[in-house]
Amino acid sequence: MFTDTHCHLTDDYCAGDELDNVIARAHAENVGRLICATADPNDILPSIKIAESHDNVFVTVGIHPEYADMDAREYLTANVLSHPRVVGVGEIGLDYHERNDNRDAQIKLFTQQLEIAREYGLPVAIHTRDADNDTADILKDVHGVMHCFTSGWELAKTMLDRGFYFSASGILTFKNATEIRETFSKIPIDRIVIETDAPYCAPVPYRGKTCEPFMVTQTAKVLSEIKNLQIDELETILEQNTLNLYPKIKQ
Repeated sequence: MFTDTHCHLTDDYCAGDELDNVIARAHAENVGRLICATADPNDILPSIKIAESHDNVFVTVGIHPEYADMDAREYLTANVLSHPRVVGVGEIGLDYHERNDNRDAQIKLFTQQLEIAREYGLPVAIHTRDADNDTADILKDVHGVMHCFTSGWELAKTMLDRGFYFSASGILTFKNATEIRETFSKIPIDRIVIETDAPYCAPVPYRGKTCEPFMVTQTAKVLSEIKNLQIDELETILEQNTLNLYPKIKQ
C-alpha cells in the first residue's frame, strides 16, 4: 500500500459525491492512505470532517504563507491539534516566489505555527519556495518533512542533518526535473516519502490534467528507478517512512 502523504481533498475536484470516487480510484491503484493537508485556514474543519468519515484519511492542519496576515492560534486550537485524525502541522512555510514584499508577515506566521507544533509534539510539513536561506535559519528544533521538495542539494543536506524527511511529488517525473531527480538520488531512501499535492503537479503521463491521489504510483515508479529498487521494495520502505514521520497514524 502506498500513502499519498500530501493532498488537498477540499478542492473542487472532490466536491460533493466525487470525493468518494477520488478515494476509490486511489484504492484501486494501491494507494490506501491519504493525508489531507490544509493551506486555507477555512479548510481545517472540513478536512477533519472528511477524515472522520473515511478511515483511511488523516489530516495535517496549517496555514499557507499566502495567508500571512492570519493569526494561527485562531484556527489551530487545542481541539483541532488533539484530534485523533490530525497527525501534523502543515502546510506551513515561506513562499517568496509568489510574493516577497511581506516577508516579515510570512516569517511571523511561520514561526508561530512552529511554536504550536512544538507545543503539541507534532511533525511539520514545510512549504518553501525561493526562500531556502530563511527556511533553513528558522527550521530548528522541529521534526517533519520538506513537502513537494524541489530545492537543491544544499538545503537537502542541511535538513537531512536536522532529521527531516523529503517528499517527492509528480514534479520528479517531469522531463526538465533532472536536478531534482539528482537530489533525490542522494537523499537516503529511509528519509523519503511521496505525495501528489493534488490537485496540483500531476505526474507524467497525466501532465496538464487535474492531479488525484491515485497518480502517486507514477511518482513511485520513477523513484524506484532512481533508487534502483523493485516497486514492492519501495512500497515497504515508504510505508515505514510514513509511519516514522507521522507516528500518530499508528495510535
